[in-house]
Amino acid sequence: MPSNKIALVTGGNRGLGRAAVEALAGAGTDVVLTYRSHPEEAREVVEAVTALGRRAEAIQLDTAVTAGFAEFTETFRAVLKGWDRDTFDILVNNAGIAGNTVLGTTDEETVDLLFAVHFKGVYLLTQALATAPGNDRPLLADHGRVINVSTGLARFVTVPYAVYASMKGAVEVLTRYWATELGARGISVNTIAPGPVATDFAGAYLRDSEQAQTMMSGMTALGRIAHAEDIGPAIAALAADGTAWITGQRIEASGGFRL
Repeated sequence: MPSNKIALVTGGNRGLGRAAVEALAGAGTDVVLTYRSHPEEAREVVEAVTALGRRAEAIQLDTAVTAGFAEFTETFRAVLKGWDRDTFDILVNNAGIAGNTVLGTTDEETVDLLFAVHFKGVYLLTQALATAPGNDRPLLADHGRVINVSTGLARFVTVPYAVYASMKGAVEVLTRYWATELGARGISVNTIAPGPVATDFAGAYLRDSEQAQTMMSGMTALGRIAHAEDIGPAIAALAADGTAWITGQRIEASGGFRL
């Protein structure tokens, strides 16, 4: 990879995405981040990266609206020209939403939205960035990295997240397939699966509930729940020069939750 590595982090304006952006920047990587809403948060992250001595750009993208991927790809291509680059090096598929899906009370719209964000969008965006028709050059450079963000819920069951966890489980399968399909180009593909993290995800139930934090801390080998700053560096580690030989793996960053 070039010395001035560039990462693309979807949903990089808050939570785990922001932590990943800042950890990558702290490791010397420039970052393009996407945001669906809250442009003011995206600007804050760009400023934080600048304060770390790296460069960042923010692009609006709703990963559930696949019809917008072609336009996004062209916008991203134009942004890369500002680095005098026509490729980037690290893709972090992080953007996500929560959704309660208890059997018997789940509507089709919720299932469709979770599928669109966590599987269809991840698949088609990665396809748009990591491949190209004919002899065209893909935007994702050879010897690059793809890091898919999954969840510990794909291993341990916690009602009411059946559909969300199932979509993440599907992405873990995709990870192994993509590692095989992209391996000939030297691209490694891995999954990072966080356990309970105190962010605003899922209505910030864990961040705002001391009772939930105490309960889950008691089920965690390291004795506490995670914060976003615990997960961002783990993502950056999978993008580091020394981890290129790791591919097709699911790596759980849960502090040993429910071992």
